[in-house]
Amino acid sequence: MNEILQPAAVSIREPSASARGRMLSRRGEPMFIAGWKNVLMIHFEVDAEALQREMPFELDLWNGRAFVSLVAFTMRGMRPRIGGRVGALLFRPIATHEFLNVRTYVRQGGECGIHFIAEWLANRLAVMLGPGTFGLPYRYGRIEYGRDGEIVSGRIVDVKSGAALAYNAQLNEPVVFQPCAAGSLDEWLMERYTAFNAAGGRKRFFRVWHPSWPQCRAEVKLRETSLLTKNWQWFGGAQLAGANFSPGFDTVWMGRPWRVASGG
Repeated sequence: MNEILQPAAVSIREPSASARGRMLSRRGEPMFIAGWKNVLMIHFEVDAEALQREMPFELDLWNGRAFVSLVAFTMRGMRPRIGGRVGALLFRPIATHEFLNVRTYVRQGGECGIHFIAEWLANRLAVMLGPGTFGLPYRYGRIEYGRDGEIVSGRIVDVKSGAALAYNAQLNEPVVFQPCAAGSLDEWLMERYTAFNAAGGRKRFFRVWHPSWPQCRAEVKLRETSLLTKNWQWFGGAQLAGANFSPGFDTVWMGRPWRVASGG
């Protein structure tokens, strides 16, 4: 049976509303459904020219400024939209695990989105499946996330190199989760619903959808950054630009991979 697709009873604003329409305009979407929980986004301003040299897509800039964000979250209960309990059972080995995404902001064919520079997952099987299916730059890592009231913490270690990222984040008081202000940098950074990726000479994209992020700002202290500085030279000059935390969603739509047509 098809899982019933209903908007969550929370804020659905632009650009979330437009993203929902774009996803449903293609037959067979969404492909998967999952929960994204306890989402921390840590934003850095980086040198635009140095970053662009390493990107397969045109950067999307905020008033001429380039940004890279770390997105730490736990995916829960991923399953195919079609298939019911049987589908959920088949996906159980990769359904729930931690992620760390390193993403930047790009444009392709007139559409704004994100590009995953790297992703660490705490699930070996998912690391094996992701690159071939979606062209995603998956890497295996040991990941520990925690939340104690208004304190959020994390430690990610690349299993192959031993490089690590560790942080603590204090949620700004009073903790009130609400959508980003319209037209703000927070909205520009967080409200992204299309991912453009390139692997093996093929450019692909996929879309996601969820209501507007309920979020609050957070103050982050980085305790270890070798995971970043050893992988990207341009990160050495990066400036911490802020952070946002969201409790996330129980239901996120995840689309299938599509080929980027030549010429955009």
